[in-house]
Amino acid sequence: MSITQQLTEAKLILNAKAIVGEGALWHPREQVLYWVDIEGRKLHIFDPKTEQDKVFTVKERIGTVVPLEEDGVLVALQNGIHKLDTETGKLTFILNPINENDIRFNDGKCDAAGRFWVGTMALDTRKGAAVLYRIGTDKSINLVLDDLTISNGIVWSADNKKMYFIDTPTHQVRAFDYNLETGEISNSSVVIEIPDSEGSPDGMAIDADGNLWVALHKGGAVGCWNPETGKMLRKITVPAPQTTSCAFGGKDLDILYITSGTEGLSEEQLQQYPDSGGLFAVKPGVRGVPANFCKTKQ
Repeated sequence: MSITQQLTEAKLILNAKAIVGEGALWHPREQVLYWVDIEGRKLHIFDPKTEQDKVFTVKERIGTVVPLEEDGVLVALQNGIHKLDTETGKLTFILNPINENDIRFNDGKCDAAGRFWVGTMALDTRKGAAVLYRIGTDKSINLVLDDLTISNGIVWSADNKKMYFIDTPTHQVRAFDYNLETGEISNSSVVIEIPDSEGSPDGMAIDADGNLWVALHKGGAVGCWNPETGKMLRKITVPAPQTTSCAFGGKDLDILYITSGTEGLSEEQLQQYPDSGGLFAVKPGVRGVPANFCKTKQ
């Protein structure tokens, strides 16, 4: 069956009008979807059962969110990584490895050992200004990759022997051998090349079969690739060109949630794509894997 025959369109479930929706993450314990609006400076918690979207204004650009093993979440704000109390919205500063005023956090996730991996980017997206940090459970900070431009999607294989990573302007997904015990990466290789015509690779999720689902910014889609062959298997179209991140959720992890944005869209584009900035969902016929909890000491 051709890729064209396997096209599926995601449906709008929340008309949020986010500026830069990002960081989609299904909370395994709470059974709700966390996501952020980076430029809107908001943390969203969407409950599909009630269709209610709880919003916390955090007053700083917010790159991503990860669930804590205890209650609450960690949020990567432009002025540092904080614990956020999801009942009260109270922020508690944890640490900040960034010294420059024009650098902000971008995408990030936790590995199976509870370490928080989070990348950065310059506000002007200049080449080589971004890095990828590994924050240990003891709050140690390690700079793992540098000379990046837009540090983005990151996931691990089910056996924790591979880490997949995106630096957006390269249009590549890189794989690294992964040592879960130490958090060290080695043997970088390019496993997927994404054509410019598909859009720019942004956030990323992995399914139970080990295939990678990549949000295609300016491509209005999420593509699914097999990292063993580098081949695109299928594509989910999204009626919003700025598709930014995706995460599997729902009781059975069989719903793909997709965020989008409106930043930089012309009036004509906003009229053409009125659902831009919304949250979308689709059942792609596969299941995801549960998100890992962060075990960083508070």
